[in-house]
Amino acid sequence: MESGIEPPALRRFVAHTESKVSPKAVAALYSRAEILARMPSRAQRWIVSHARGDDGMGFIVEPYCFFLAYEITDPDAATRLLPPHYRLAPTAMFADETPRLCAIVGAFTLHTSVFWGARVELYVIAEDTRSGMLTWVICDYESNTINYGPGEGFAGATTDRAVITTTHAGEVVIDVRSAQRPNRLELSAPVHGAAMAPLDQRLWIEGNLSVDYGGRLQSDGSDPFGLVFDPDEMRQALRIDPDAVALAADTFGAAFRSATPFEAACFPYAQHFLTSSFSRPTTIRDRAGLERAVRERSG
Repeated sequence: MESGIEPPALRRFVAHTESKVSPKAVAALYSRAEILARMPSRAQRWIVSHARGDDGMGFIVEPYCFFLAYEITDPDAATRLLPPHYRLAPTAMFADETPRLCAIVGAFTLHTSVFWGARVELYVIAEDTRSGMLTWVICDYESNTINYGPGEGFAGATTDRAVITTTHAGEVVIDVRSAQRPNRLELSAPVHGAAMAPLDQRLWIEGNLSVDYGGRLQSDGSDPFGLVFDPDEMRQALRIDPDAVALAADTFGAAFRSATPFEAACFPYAQHFLTSSFSRPTTIRDRAGLERAVRERSG
């Protein structure tokens, strides 16, 4: 399905989203976040709960973000990472792939209104039994920049190496290592010659309208949050043959998933999102709601 967003409106939305990001402001926020991280968690939660409800934070994922999908082999262990009211749900990244209980590892560089850097996240895909929405539940992460999550509050960089880049030979190269935990992702994958393929729309559209925290990151009483984006940014991605991925190490979620991925996906273009600075629920539930929101914010 083609997006109903007219090209001029989309270009205005992209420019609006990018204009939200200021390197000077991000640099100033880094030191403030490190100060807040030393405060008691109760004080941090109070500050977040009284923060201005601005829904216009720019969140731009840079080209060549990379995702690996693994089948969950220990559903009980994966379920223990989920907040209450969630259940594992079968899915796949690409539309024609067989759905299965799924953990996804995503690696990307990004610039936002409040932080700038590289990040690897571990997601367990589940269904919110209250809303029926498929949800990306973030259960672990590593990053070379500041972070905030309801379960841990503010935190500084967690990595001693964070490389997510490309080469002239047409490869994605990733080498991210935690300085605090055994988490590590090291791989190279060819993108030259890979073809675009349709994505599963429930996972990539509905799932990005319902994002939550699990594992060590979850907190009682937190709500899932959503992003505002052109749904066509989630229509297709480069389909990478998993056998072509030179996977030297991936320890994220290794205890409850298969050793090798069944899918690999790469987005060769930037993705532009608007969201709140801190997690707040959204009323958008589908493609039509996203298209209305993008038009409203395109100026």
